[in-house]
Amino acid sequence: MRSSSLAHYNHSSNGVCQFLIIMMITALFVNECSGVEGYKNYTVGDSLGWFDTLEKPSVDYRKWAADKIFSLGDFLIFNTDNNHSVIQTYNFTTYSLCDYGDSLNNDTIEWSAADPSSVDPRPVSVSVPLVKTGMTYFFSSDYDGEQCQNGQNLKINVTYGQGLPSTLVTPSGDSPAPISPESGDEEAAPETLVPSNFDNPKDISDDESQLPSNAVSLSGFYKLLIGVQVVVGLFSF
Repeated sequence: MRSSSLAHYNHSSNGVCQFLIIMMITALFVNECSGVEGYKNYTVGDSLGWFDTLEKPSVDYRKWAADKIFSLGDFLIFNTDNNHSVIQTYNFTTYSLCDYGDSLNNDTIEWSAADPSSVDPRPVSVSVPLVKTGMTYFFSSDYDGEQCQNGQNLKINVTYGQGLPSTLVTPSGDSPAPISPESGDEEAAPETLVPSNFDNPKDISDDESQLPSNAVSLSGFYKLLIGVQVVVGLFSF
């Protein structure tokens, strides 16, 4: 009778041990996968697009950017028209003056030029990759800076995040060249260099940089093995 009870106890203990091992593996796996996060595409101004307050009084790019974390490899999508430009600069003076006439080639990029003479505005979409950490500024410089002075400006802080994807790393280390198609030419519309669903794991080594988003890195696999060994070791005594 005593041996029967002991056998029943051992059987129950083994069941509990197996259950705890499964729970531990599941928790480790979920924790590892939760850290996988891809590059992001942000549509500037969301549905309002990239315009000044004279045209769209409710735009507020400071408020739009306030709750977002921008990182290397992310893209900003500027939806505007050919009466507005997209200027990117790392120079605060250029940004504050709303004028890039005296800017340097290595700190300011005109991603899309405007056509102030156009009487028939046409949609323009510009995709801008974030390739440098620190403060980055955007504005529209047309009409002697009037658009910029009336709210069409944006400043963001770019963090390192998971680093640049290989598609955005240039041999010289410079930023990719701007894509400035002729306004209204649908066949020449700018394409996002990194697709909308581009997704790589975060915090991985260079050797694992090409893993898809649904893959678990080798470091994660080792964590699972270590977790199993720890649980089994606890119940071996």
